[in-house]
Amino acid sequence: MSSGKKIVIIGPAYPYRGGIASYSERLALQLRDEGNEVEIFTFTLQYPNFLFPGKTQYSEDIAPKDLQIERLINSVNPLNWKKVGKRIRKQQPDLLLFNYWLPFMGPCFGNIAREVKKNNHTKIVGIMHNVVPHEKRPGDVQFTKYFMKPVDAFISMAKSVSDDLAKFDSSKPRAFNPHPLYDNFGDGMSQEAAKTALGLDQNTKYILFFGIIRDYKGLDLLLDAFAKMNHQELNVKLLIAGEYYSDEEKYRKQIADLGISNDIKVVSEYIKDSDVGKYFCAADIVAQPYKSATQSGVTQIAYHFEIPMLVTNVGGLPEMVPDGIVGYVTSKDTDEIASALTDFFTSNKAIAFKENLKVEKEKYSWDKLTKTIMNIT
Repeated sequence: MSSGKKIVIIGPAYPYRGGIASYSERLALQLRDEGNEVEIFTFTLQYPNFLFPGKTQYSEDIAPKDLQIERLINSVNPLNWKKVGKRIRKQQPDLLLFNYWLPFMGPCFGNIAREVKKNNHTKIVGIMHNVVPHEKRPGDVQFTKYFMKPVDAFISMAKSVSDDLAKFDSSKPRAFNPHPLYDNFGDGMSQEAAKTALGLDQNTKYILFFGIIRDYKGLDLLLDAFAKMNHQELNVKLLIAGEYYSDEEKYRKQIADLGISNDIKVVSEYIKDSDVGKYFCAADIVAQPYKSATQSGVTQIAYHFEIPMLVTNVGGLPEMVPDGIVGYVTSKDTDEIASALTDFFTSNKAIAFKENLKVEKEKYSWDKLTKTIMNIT
C-alpha cells in the first residue's frame, strides 16, 4: 500500500462518544501507523440538544493519545460549512473521508465536500455506516442524495448497505469491506474478574444485551424469549447494559408483566469505553435480536473479546455471525430465540464457539479496511 498521504477524516470523535466516534479514532490510528498524516475534524455542535435523545453527547473517558482531533464543524450553520470547506480545500489533503451515518448530516457534509472539490486534488470517500436510517424521517432521501453527489467513491460495511447505496448511485466506484474489530476497549480479562468488577454472582451465567436501547434493537423480543426459557433451572440471568433512547417505562412494564424482574440486571446508562470490556467478559453470550440492522459495532466488540453471539437474520448480521460457528442466527420469532439460547447453555457450545471466534475474527482487521480505501482511490 502506498503511504505518506495527507488524510482528513470528518465525523464524530472525542469529546463525542459512541460507536462512530470510536470508529473515526481507530481508523485514524491505523492510517497514521501506516505512515500517513491524519487529522480528524469533528463537531463543535453535532446535534442540537432537542434532537438528541440521550443524557449527554460527550464522553467521560480521557482523550485518545497521539491523535490530532480538532473541533471545527457546526452541523446546522451553513456559514460554518463554507468556512470548513475552504480550510480543507486550501490544505489540499490527498483524501477526505466522511463517516456518513445519518441523513441529518447530508446538507452539512455535502456543502463541505462541494467546497473541497474545487481544489481538483482531494479524493472524497464516503464511508457509509448507513445510507438510510433505521428510523426514517422526512428529508432522508433528499439529504442523502445531496451528500452523495460530490463524493468520488463509497465504502459499505454490510451487503444491505451496498444494496441501499445502489438505489442512490450505481456508477461511482464502491467497495465492500466488513466492519473491522473494535479492539480499542482494552484487553480481555477473566470472567471471574469481570463479574467481580461488576458485582455479579460468580455462579450465574449471563446473557448480555449491550448498547444504546432503541426499539429496532428488539429488546422486547429478547425479554419475551428469556421468559420462555427455563432460565432459573439453567441458572441464567439477563444483563441489560445501555442508555435508553426509547421509552424505558415500556420495557420496565414488560419485565414486570413477564414476572422476570428478579432474573434481570439493568444498568440503564451509557457504558464508558473504559468499562465496556467488563460487561463483555462477564457474559457467556451476547444477544442482538434486532428487528432491522446494517452492520453492528456490538458484534465487533464481541469478536474482539471472543464472546459467542446470537443475532437475528436481518441486515448484515448473518454475514458477520456464521450460524453454528461462532453463535446463532435466528428469525425474529421469540420461540426460536429462546430455543437457541437454551441450546447454548445445555449443549456446552461455548468452548467450540470461542475457538472459532479466534479464527473468524482475523477477517476483520483495520489494515484490510485501509487497503480498501487506498485501492478505491
